[in-house]
Amino acid sequence: MNSAPRVPRAAPSTAGRARGAPYDRRVAWYPGRRGGERGALVARPRDVVPEGVVDVLSVLRASTVLVGPSDDVLRASPTAYAFGLVRDDRLASPELLALVRSVRRDGEIRQQDLELPRGPLGGEKLAVTARVAPLDSGRLVLVLVEDRTESRRIDAVRRDFVANVSHELKTPVGALSLLAEAVVGASDDPDAVRHFARSMHREAGRLADLVQELIDLSRLQGHDPLAAATPVDVDEVVVEAIDRCSLAAGAKGIVVVSGGQDGLQVIGDEGQLVMAVRNLVDNAISYSPPHTRVAVGVRRLDGLVEISVTDQGIGIPEGDLERIFERFYRVDPARSRETGGTGLGLSIVKHIAQNHGGEVVVWSVEGSGSTFTVRLPRAPGSGEEALDDGFDDDDIDDDDIDDDVDDLDDDDDVDGERDERDRVPPSPGPTGADQSTHAPSAEAGTPTPQEAP
Repeated sequence: MNSAPRVPRAAPSTAGRARGAPYDRRVAWYPGRRGGERGALVARPRDVVPEGVVDVLSVLRASTVLVGPSDDVLRASPTAYAFGLVRDDRLASPELLALVRSVRRDGEIRQQDLELPRGPLGGEKLAVTARVAPLDSGRLVLVLVEDRTESRRIDAVRRDFVANVSHELKTPVGALSLLAEAVVGASDDPDAVRHFARSMHREAGRLADLVQELIDLSRLQGHDPLAAATPVDVDEVVVEAIDRCSLAAGAKGIVVVSGGQDGLQVIGDEGQLVMAVRNLVDNAISYSPPHTRVAVGVRRLDGLVEISVTDQGIGIPEGDLERIFERFYRVDPARSRETGGTGLGLSIVKHIAQNHGGEVVVWSVEGSGSTFTVRLPRAPGSGEEALDDGFDDDDIDDDDIDDDVDDLDDDDDVDGERDERDRVPPSPGPTGADQSTHAPSAEAGTPTPQEAP
């Protein structure tokens, strides 16, 4: 009686991989009845994935890892490798491996929130939810990992937003309450009553501004913020924005001038665009010394329209440039309270630019002023007949330019001498905007490009 052929030690099958097998199978070689017959490849029972499991795992959004009896990875999704969950056919995370062994030991499904290093260097952390379950009577273990990093970041931002809103609302409300008490206590002193009434009016204005900007920001983050997009004349946007800031500018003796290329249009919401430019001009006025100049320039750059607001103000420290568009972020909270800022203006500008398919960038040097530039897609056919530099040399009156230069020099005398190199913004870096090539209008009194702050 012939005994059955001995099964040799299993070896990795390259044939299985060639046929696109979704996991590493180990196979045994069975020779044929006669020496010349071809043998058959047979998967060893302990490494076989149950039928249909691979198809189910392939449609899951979570990162999936199928672990064998010896803790070897039989199958893993591409995202599991991308997130660094699997390395050298083993689970890379000791926490996940401990969960797998616990499930294999008692057969109970387990779920746990973990922070795992992304990749072998571990420079970035992934916030994940891992769900581990037994398969095939505990012989195999399935690991599902959901990346929660972004959702947890959003939750943290939401919590911060609620906390900031609560704090910002409490400040003017508390001030109003105290001032009302002071008015009652000073009823026999008309001068004190008038003083407290003015303070109440100021705090009420701050509260109204904050509530309005919260409403504006909520609308900008709505489902369809550009439901009624139409062609918008950029010149009209700039004129309206400057007009709304005229009282604030006049109170500080600040001259707001505009210029650049005429006749440019964008597709969008005119009210939103006026709000964005007004916020930038208002910021420039608030953070500039008295008797200085704020310039608003418009130009066409390829398929874009650039609206830039340049001031001669205090500038922004380099370390704060990346955060100034966050809600309620203030470079100098004490100064913001003095100027009445809510900390939402630049965040609103950012959302408006993004809603219109554009962006806002900033160039600033501390002590040398700032330039904020909103870049928006240009409406088809807009500005095609105009020169790229925005004005014709024949239209410039040399006497007007000389007067503008003299005026600017006088302003610089008030604020102290300034190095010429500091008065011209350099070519922008990753967060910069090049103001030096803007083409202002001489009739508007805008400094020429070489003289722009």
